[in-house]
Amino acid sequence: MIILGILVSIAAIGTMCWLLFNLAIFALPFFIGVNAGTWAYGTGAGWLGAGLVGLLAAGLTLAVAQGLLMLVRPLWARVLIALIFVAPAVLAGFYATLGIVKLTMPSETWQLVFATIGAIAVGVTAFLRLAGWAAADPADRNLASA
Repeated sequence: MIILGILVSIAAIGTMCWLLFNLAIFALPFFIGVNAGTWAYGTGAGWLGAGLVGLLAAGLTLAVAQGLLMLVRPLWARVLIALIFVAPAVLAGFYATLGIVKLTMPSETWQLVFATIGAIAVGVTAFLRLAGWAAADPADRNLASA
């Protein structure tokens, strides 16, 4: 029975890490959606209105980011847009990893070390996913015109 508990715990941690890596790029739209929904609820929109405003704000944030990554041509601007999305993902990765590591490791120093490694891993993953959103210039465009 103890072995079953250990295996279930490992599976749960693996599932949470998988979710963290897959959903890291949505940290900024989620944050903006929650703040917009909270603001709408505070102004008297009710639960339904606040939920709709939050979903609209999150979706609009994601759509604007994807549009900017497709339309903006300078590389430095694309990297800046990606970093705006990666920064909240890094913070989410740090605190999620810290929460997991606190359950398994007593040393605070090693907790911070592993949380930092987790934050870097989540940040790199989020950056690579965002790089996949950016519409790269076709490599064979120059060949087609020749």
